[in-house]
Amino acid sequence: MAAGANQTIIIKKIKKGGHAHHGGAWKVAYADFVTAMMAFFLLLWLLNATTEDQRKGISDYFSPAAVSRSTSGSGGMLGGKTLVIDGNRPGAQGVQSLVVSVAPPPTGEDEEQDKRPDPEAPRQDKGAMEQKAATDQDVAKRVAEKEQESFKQAEAALKQALQETPQLQELAKNLIIDNTPEGLRIQLIDQDQQSMFPSGSATPNDKAKNLTGLIAKVVAKLPNKLSVSGHTDSTPFRFGNTYGNWELSTDRANASRRALMEAGVDAKRFRLVTGQADQQPLLVADPFHPSNRRISIVLLRDAPLAGK
Repeated sequence: MAAGANQTIIIKKIKKGGHAHHGGAWKVAYADFVTAMMAFFLLLWLLNATTEDQRKGISDYFSPAAVSRSTSGSGGMLGGKTLVIDGNRPGAQGVQSLVVSVAPPPTGEDEEQDKRPDPEAPRQDKGAMEQKAATDQDVAKRVAEKEQESFKQAEAALKQALQETPQLQELAKNLIIDNTPEGLRIQLIDQDQQSMFPSGSATPNDKAKNLTGLIAKVVAKLPNKLSVSGHTDSTPFRFGNTYGNWELSTDRANASRRALMEAGVDAKRFRLVTGQADQQPLLVADPFHPSNRRISIVLLRDAPLAGK
């Protein structure tokens, strides 16, 4: 037998026990995922909780800037815009920190307080109204003064024209000019043996036409509206009951209006043409006096006289 024939064969069995350790790499990946999700939800919250200007401020904050450049104030990263009053301010470490403040929803007490009237508002409104009223009164006063001055010039022009026109000088006593609250009143009145209209007629005579033409030249230069009224005395009309002093005074007022228009006064300026019969006598104590028969032409005021 050979020398190695008695060698013992040994078989070694290796038994694997337990589970192999796979390492901790998945934990790192999971932590990164959770962090990314938190950042994502924070971004969504910021987008929902901020305005357009605030989002622009955040965008400007993260915009690249040169490291060596130092800016502040309106030239800083937020360009002078903050999310709140103290939004863009240095943090504890000297680095700008972004502070986002979200106001809490209003409570019932806050809403009730918002509905309460501001005690200062009525006082402010009253002050504004008083200031406006004072301004309006000042403007109205200046307009009235200017208008009154133009009336004085018109009156002077009429009197001067009568003096410079020989054929009209005798009619000066048939013309009465006065200032009334209504406006500048020019009256053509009858005198003894000197009438503007034939008795019972609505056709003006030549003297009345000449005097009306003179008045028209002065009146045409002013912008005021006009009223024309006819007046009679209290003498009863002799041609029956179908035509009386009311009809006669109205027809004479319209005849005067037409005469003014023929002399150059625009038809659109006439606001009122009326007949008053004997209801407004010039001489109340003597209703049959010839001067009660008259034509009244009024340049109406645009602004009332002060104190009227």
